[in-house]
Amino acid sequence: MTASQDKSVSQALTNETQKVVADFNSLDTDAKLAWFYFVYEKMGDSITPAAPAAAEPNLAPILLNDYLELSDDEQLAIMRQIVNGEASDYSRAYGALKENNQLFVWYVWAEAMGDKVVDLPEDYDTTDKIDNLLSQLEGLDFEAQMSVLRTIASQMGYSDVKPVETQAQTGKTPSL
Repeated sequence: MTASQDKSVSQALTNETQKVVADFNSLDTDAKLAWFYFVYEKMGDSITPAAPAAAEPNLAPILLNDYLELSDDEQLAIMRQIVNGEASDYSRAYGALKENNQLFVWYVWAEAMGDKVVDLPEDYDTTDKIDNLLSQLEGLDFEAQMSVLRTIASQMGYSDVKPVETQAQTGKTPSL
């Protein structure tokens, strides 16, 4: 598996996209999960073509196969572990993926919601924060939307892999 890039480096580079990421990060765990659900419900047609085309689904069998066989409670617990970056087998498997593959996992789960994946509770009421965050994302162009989604996806999961220190950090030049 491939390790994710440095999670402290945002792909969302503009002030506008950084604000969307910051607003997402201010949500609680279940609100983050609901937001992902609504993103795919409202914007699935525009987001979904990018995810499968740029992903390598064979890199995540535990997340794309094994996960689908679990109970709703187990699936929800795993989603929460991933969102919170907890050290679990599923969160490590997610954290080892690159951003496009992480988005692909959410895409597969969104497509299977209510069938093989735990669904949003029927009585769930969205919040103003979630609605505002959806509006902010919808107001961005496609490239900026993908930048935000990749940044958010990359901040989730758990990984022991640390970024390689730069020459500026170590004071040493690379050797052959």
